[in-house]
Amino acid sequence: MSQQTQAPTTSPASDVNAVQNRLVQVLFVGVFMAALDSAIVGPVLPALRVAFGVDNRTVGLLSTVFSLSSMCSTALMAYFSDRHGRRPVYLASVALFAIGSLCIAAAPNFDLLLVARAIQGIGAGGIAPVASAVIGDVFTAERRGRILGLIGATHGMAFVLGPPLATALTSTLGWRWLFLVNIPVALVVLCLGARSLPRQRSEALPGPIDAAGITLTLLFLLCLVMGISRLPDSATGMLLWPWFLAASGVLLAALVAIEKRQPQALIPIALFANRQLAYTYVLTLGVGFSMGGIVFLTTIATLAYGVSVEHAGLALLPLVLCSMVGSMAAGRLLNRLGARNMVIFGFGLLTLGYLQSAVPQTGFTAFVVASVLVGIGLGVVVSGALRSIAIDEAPPALRGSAQGLINIFNAVGTLLAVTCISAIADFDGGELTGFGRAYLALGLTMLVMLLVALGLKRASTESV
Repeated sequence: MSQQTQAPTTSPASDVNAVQNRLVQVLFVGVFMAALDSAIVGPVLPALRVAFGVDNRTVGLLSTVFSLSSMCSTALMAYFSDRHGRRPVYLASVALFAIGSLCIAAAPNFDLLLVARAIQGIGAGGIAPVASAVIGDVFTAERRGRILGLIGATHGMAFVLGPPLATALTSTLGWRWLFLVNIPVALVVLCLGARSLPRQRSEALPGPIDAAGITLTLLFLLCLVMGISRLPDSATGMLLWPWFLAASGVLLAALVAIEKRQPQALIPIALFANRQLAYTYVLTLGVGFSMGGIVFLTTIATLAYGVSVEHAGLALLPLVLCSMVGSMAAGRLLNRLGARNMVIFGFGLLTLGYLQSAVPQTGFTAFVVASVLVGIGLGVVVSGALRSIAIDEAPPALRGSAQGLINIFNAVGTLLAVTCISAIADFDGGELTGFGRAYLALGLTMLVMLLVALGLKRASTESV
């Protein structure tokens, strides 16, 4: 009798944990898949240039098209996830990413390759912000920090695994397999996501689609990216970037005026009225700046310390590894120390690291120490602290849009950093002295972000 009454049963708590663990796996694999694709494109560009017979400037369009399409789709996917639920939008984003990957692998010419890369970027733009919104909807504050830290660490993991994977597949099976491997991974995410992603939607019926806001946002981002990247100038030989930046300013003013009157705006202007969210977006711009600063550290290694071009990437290995470890550790400490303290700590390390990078005369050991500081600092600021603040401060109905804006500000900051550093360095002839001044400016920018971080609340309001 006693054996019959002691039959094993599954507690509701264990069932909930099992469901949430499967959900974390779906979100992590999807975000990692998109991050890994960004890490493998750089190493495969020479193979693409040879395969399609294009020059370096033309093959560089693959990165520009991907950045622009993902940036534009971020706002759209986040907007539709707030209107129609996270589940269909996340699955649609993964499906578009897979379709784009398949089209890239099958592209017969470079023009179609660019179109396929744009499709892939549209899908990638919706994966990370919707995944972050799902985390805010489903998980308690106690678990949220660790999961956001794990999601934030995907970029570090991708840049550790991406280059060797790209080299191995390109030299054995060919560059097309770099994109074909996305297909089975995406299918697994779609199958598991269809069962584990939450189905809830907003209780309010969605109003008319903000067509004017969508149009103005896309035009604004297009002009902003063209102005910052100066791509039209290099393509035509004409001075066009000031006109694109001026047009982006006019479009931004029109966008703000229109979105204030929209009941369900693509870019909810009310989010910027929240001081904590406003600080968060400024700091996210700074995070993008810090990410863009990594691009030219290999140039300093070659100019100052004689590192060969072939091995320059290895000089950043300590940075990438420390970034990955720092992101996961910061996620675990987020609830204990608070988002404000984590952001202050991260920007403090970035300030020290980039200021040290501005003085290459101190030797290669100091360069490695600076790289470690930058890596840990970057891992901390991308770990999820800023996303956690956005989750806590934004209304639940606007969480997707709030997360999407983080991606947009991050991308704009990265573009600005690359442009500003290269412009300052080129002004001094593109030599070591110029890069020293550029990284001095970058370090001072991180110091400004550190001061901005002091304005964050000491304890974020927990979401209900």
